[in-house]
Amino acid sequence: MSAIARLENVHKHFGSNHVLRGVSFEVRKGEVVAIIGQSGSGKSTALRCLDRLETVESGRIEVCGHDLVSPGLDLRQLRRDVGIVFQSYNLFPHLTVQENITLALRHAKKQPPDQARETASRVLEQVGLAEKAGQYPEQLSGGQQQRVAIARSLAMAPQLMLFDEVTSALDPKLTGEVLKVMEDLAANGMTMILVTHEMGFAAKVADRIIYMRDGVVWEQGGPDILRSPATAELRDFIGSEL
Repeated sequence: MSAIARLENVHKHFGSNHVLRGVSFEVRKGEVVAIIGQSGSGKSTALRCLDRLETVESGRIEVCGHDLVSPGLDLRQLRRDVGIVFQSYNLFPHLTVQENITLALRHAKKQPPDQARETASRVLEQVGLAEKAGQYPEQLSGGQQQRVAIARSLAMAPQLMLFDEVTSALDPKLTGEVLKVMEDLAANGMTMILVTHEMGFAAKVADRIIYMRDGVVWEQGGPDILRSPATAELRDFIGSEL
C-alpha cells in the first residue's frame, strides 16, 4: 500500500534543543503505528509535525497528499484530512457534547445543522456515548470526555488519526474505556499513529512499533520487537515500563 504519511530526514529545534535529529519513517494506509520512547525522545514532537502544529527546519513531510513544508500548503484541508486527539480533551465547557462535535462540522465543513447533528449521533454511537449528547463536559468522567474528543475528530471523516498520549491522565479503568474505542477503530481499518506508554496495547493493536530515542528512530519493526528487541536501549526501556 502507498504511504499516507512520510517523514524524511526531519530536523526540529526548540531554541538550542535539537529535538528531532533526522527522523525518517512512513505509514501506509490502513496501518496502525505506535511510537514509544522515553519522555524527551521527540515522539510527541514528531506526531505534532504530522499535523503542522510544529514546523521543521529541514527535511520533508508528506501527509494525505499534502506537502507540509510547502508555502502553498492548504492548512484547512490538511486539518480535515488529519484528526488529532491530545492528552487534554480540549472540549468547550459551555457547549454540550453534541455541540462540541457539531461546531467544526457546521463551520469547517459547512454541514446544515440537521446533518451535523446526525453525524454527531453516529460518531457518539461509535464511541459508546450516544446517551450523553445533551450533557456538558463537566458532567462526564475523564474517559468519557476523551471519547468525546475522539468522536469529534471522527466526525470530520479524517484519512488519518493521530493520538498523543491520550490515556496518560486517566486511571486504569478509564484508560481501558478509551483503548477499547481505539482498538475498534483499528479493527475497522482506520489509519492511526499513536504515541503511547501502553506497551500491552501497542503490542496488541499496532502493525508496527517505532522506538524513538534522543530524537531519532532507534529501532522499528512488528510487535515482536517488544519481546525480542534488537538493541540494548529498547530492552532497557521495555524493562523500565513493565
